[in-house]
Amino acid sequence: MKTADFHFDLPEYLIAQSPLEERTGSRLLALDGATGSLDHRQFLEIEALLSPNDLLVFNNTRVIPARLYGQKQTGGRVEILIERLRGDGSVLAHVRSSKSPKEGSLIFITADQDSDITDFTLRVCGRDGGLFELQAETGTVAKMMRLYGHMPLPPYIERADTPQDRERYQTVYAKHEGAVAAPTAGLHFDEALLSRLSLKGVQTAFVTLHVGAGTFQPVRVEDITHHKMHREWIEVGQDCVDAIRACRKRGGRVVAVGTTSVRSLESAAAAGLDSERCPRAFEGDSDIFLYPGCEFGVVDAMVTNFHLPESTLIMLVSAFAGYEETMKAYREAVLKEYRFFSYGDAMFVTHKS
Repeated sequence: MKTADFHFDLPEYLIAQSPLEERTGSRLLALDGATGSLDHRQFLEIEALLSPNDLLVFNNTRVIPARLYGQKQTGGRVEILIERLRGDGSVLAHVRSSKSPKEGSLIFITADQDSDITDFTLRVCGRDGGLFELQAETGTVAKMMRLYGHMPLPPYIERADTPQDRERYQTVYAKHEGAVAAPTAGLHFDEALLSRLSLKGVQTAFVTLHVGAGTFQPVRVEDITHHKMHREWIEVGQDCVDAIRACRKRGGRVVAVGTTSVRSLESAAAAGLDSERCPRAFEGDSDIFLYPGCEFGVVDAMVTNFHLPESTLIMLVSAFAGYEETMKAYREAVLKEYRFFSYGDAMFVTHKS
C-alpha cells in the first residue's frame, strides 16, 4: 500500500488545541471491525461496551517536562527536546538551533526561550544518530526539568504549554517517567470511571512504553513497507502476562488502551506466543510497525484517539479494523466534527477477524 492511501482531508478547526473540562467529556466513535458498523457515543458509555470478563491494558508511562530552552556559548538560542533518559544521568535529545552545537561545547539552560538568566549547564558529549548526547555540568537534568522544563506538547498544538498541561497531558495512572508524548487514549479515563469499571468486574493490567518524539515523524516513503519505525523502550511484565492468561480462561477480550499498549503487547507476542494467545514477559527496545496485512496475536479490541493523516498510527488502526472500515470511520468523524489528535475524541475499535 502507498502512504497516500492513508490521506484524509481534515479541517484545521477540528484539531483540538486544549483538553475538555472533564476527561470523560469526549465523544466516542465505536467501530466494529467485523461488520464496519459505526456507533456514535459519549466516552462514558465505554462502560456499556466492556464486559466483566474483559481486560483493559493501559500504558503507565509518565510524560516528563522534556522541552528545555537555552543559549550556546556563542549566544545563539537553543531548543532541546529530551528523547531518552539514560541510567548514567545523561540524556539523548533533539537540539534545534541555527547551527548544531559542537561536541564539548556548553549549553546554558534558561527558564524560557526569551530569558537570559541561566542556572544550569549541559555539556554536549557527542552524537547518536540524529540525537545529541547531553550531560549535566551544573545541577542535574531531573532538576532542570522540574524547575525549567516545559511539557512537550505535540507540534500540531499551536500554543505554549500551560500549568494545566502538567496534569492534563498526563494519564491519572501515570507512574514510570520517560515519555515525551502522552499515551493519549488514556487521557479520557478518570478515577471515577476506573472505579465503576472495576465494580463491574472489568480487570486492568499495565505495560510501559516510553513514547518518543518519533511518534510524530511522518512516513517519508511511498511504499509503506519500506518505512523504518523509530525505536522505543517497552516493558510487558509477568503480572500483565498472567492477567492476559486469566482473561483468556474466563472468555474475555484483551482491550488495549492506546496504540502504545497495542505495540507493547504485539512486540511481546512477536517474541513468543503460546497456544492460548498469551505472550511471554518482554523488556527491551522495539521498532514494531503494524500496517494492513499484519497479524495481531494478543489484542482483541482497542481504545484510541484519531490520528494524523498518512501516519503510522492510522496505518495500525487500519491493520486492526480493516483499511476500508477505518477510512470510512475517519470520513464520518470529520463529517460529524469529532475533535482530533491528542486532546481530541476517541474510538473504540474491535478486530476485523
